[in-house]
Amino acid sequence: MAKKKEGRESGKKQDFTGECDLDGGFVSPIKTVRDLSLKNIQSLVTASRYFQSLIVLMVIGLFLRFYNLGFNSLWLDETSTYTISVKSFAGIWQVTASGEFNPPLFYWAEHVMLMLGNNEVILRFIPALLGVLTIPLFYLIGKEFLDRNAGIIAAAACTVSPFLIYYSQEARAYMMMLFFVALATIFFLRAMKSGSLIHWILFGVFSALAFWSHFYAFVMIAALVLYALIEWAPRIRTELANLRMLVAGIIVFVVLSLHLIIVTLQLFVLRTSSAPTYGIQGLGIILETFIQVAGMNDIAMYLLVALFIVGIIQAFRIGKNKGIFLVLITVLTFVISYILSFKMPMLPRYLIFLSIVFFLGIAVSYRVVYSLWNTRAVVYGFIILLFVISAPVLAGYYSGFSKEDWRGFSATLQQKTLPGDVVISVPGYISQPLDYYYSSTKAQTKEYGATTAADLDRVTTESGNHTIYYVVTGDISAADPAGDAVQWLKNNTTYVGSDATQLIYLFTRS
Repeated sequence: MAKKKEGRESGKKQDFTGECDLDGGFVSPIKTVRDLSLKNIQSLVTASRYFQSLIVLMVIGLFLRFYNLGFNSLWLDETSTYTISVKSFAGIWQVTASGEFNPPLFYWAEHVMLMLGNNEVILRFIPALLGVLTIPLFYLIGKEFLDRNAGIIAAAACTVSPFLIYYSQEARAYMMMLFFVALATIFFLRAMKSGSLIHWILFGVFSALAFWSHFYAFVMIAALVLYALIEWAPRIRTELANLRMLVAGIIVFVVLSLHLIIVTLQLFVLRTSSAPTYGIQGLGIILETFIQVAGMNDIAMYLLVALFIVGIIQAFRIGKNKGIFLVLITVLTFVISYILSFKMPMLPRYLIFLSIVFFLGIAVSYRVVYSLWNTRAVVYGFIILLFVISAPVLAGYYSGFSKEDWRGFSATLQQKTLPGDVVISVPGYISQPLDYYYSSTKAQTKEYGATTAADLDRVTTESGNHTIYYVVTGDISAADPAGDAVQWLKNNTTYVGSDATQLIYLFTRS
């Protein structure tokens, strides 16, 4: 008995999972790539609860991300993806260099996908696939940060997160950014432990890929580097070798991203040259980010934010460096986003990488419950809780439209219009989603775009006595913040109808 007790105490000291080990003491036979064999894989699948749980989570995640993938129509941003992705590789880069506020990597990937066809599923396939592959990355992050229990809880949070599922079903670069940021975070945590040059180089490589996916990934990368400087400050003073390893990772990132960094600086000046006309400003970006990342539900937000705070406190109790990691990345991201929200459009989806830190904090909080109730059921209980919290939101998500119904609206417009009629998109750039589904050639109509009241006056006058249909969305408020175009429509048009979501409006000349 004494030996057993001593072993348990030793296990507790070395690894907390010695007491809360879902595998019951099973040790994975696969330590490196060389250990990969059919026998070892079979042993892992049959004996490891963590591996089995991760497989189940990935299967569930696969279903949730690919189910009804083509149900919603492409909306404005997604058709913008299509418009850019059909260009050549050089043409896509030229679009970025000329003012597109998104890097080219995702567009290049979509360009390849479009060789297989052109529909909603093909355009959304890469985000959906990366959404599934991100689940095991969250497990590895939790495992590296704390233990396998935190890893499997974080993976479960990723699996059923309505926020991550939504952007896994959108033809934009957000899931690609999250995927590469997650990979960069894994190798960052390993590099902080090992000091290995290869880990720092891989951190630089995946950070660069994240940056080439979405500009805002730079915020997370900068936060990680700042954390490393703070954490290693005492060691750097005594041994510069530690700093050289970190610098090596930074150099890899800069070398791989240099051309894009130069373009980014130019675009940043352009983006911040005038006040934003849409997005969320000030403290609102913090609140809305928590609401969306927590599951797009107020009750879920309060509960999960409470667990996140408990997790931060517990992280400080386990090790000050762990608490600083969670707090620094969260606070720095929000401070930067708060400042930038007054200079450029800011939306919660740009901060999608915060889901890593948020779910990590929630996962760490299991330790508090486990200290009160010493049973493995605590880990499973956390997973079940995350499923239960997300279920109502997901049920609503899959039961109806979550994006503008351009497909249905365009079909109706196709039936209404007659040869010679005029269709005016208000603002002009919403012609992208309209034209993806509506064919003016087939309907034998003429199409124009208008953004201001002056545009509407001019196009209406030029159209003579032809029947005119005005297609309008809420984007007009951002495109014409003065409101002149809205007032013109009120004075000169008659409401005809809308799409199923009541987000696209159709008017005709009075």
